[in-house]
Amino acid sequence: MKWITRSNAKVDRVACPWLILRFIDARAEFLFVAEDQLLETARREGAIPFDATRFPEVKLNHRGERCTFEAILEDYKLNDPALRRLSLIVRGADEAVSLELSALRQV
Repeated sequence: MKWITRSNAKVDRVACPWLILRFIDARAEFLFVAEDQLLETARREGAIPFDATRFPEVKLNHRGERCTFEAILEDYKLNDPALRRLSLIVRGADEAVSLELSALRQV
């Protein structure tokens, strides 16, 4: 199966492919495209989009304060306690990077 997300991967977008390959789809192929090409490319390639917060039609996305990694755990019913703990680390690191980038943009 093909999976697709935005280019310029950050913490959540790096952790999600690892999770998918390891626990959902060992033969997964990943496409990283410009955000404005994501939905069109997903349709054309038959790829599952993830971590594309600008698009409400993307199911595997941030949900409230939870990150995409957590959405994947939920939707694919991955209930391992270690993965749940890891999801908190991914969320925290993803938020920290976002805060740092926001601060840098203000300088």
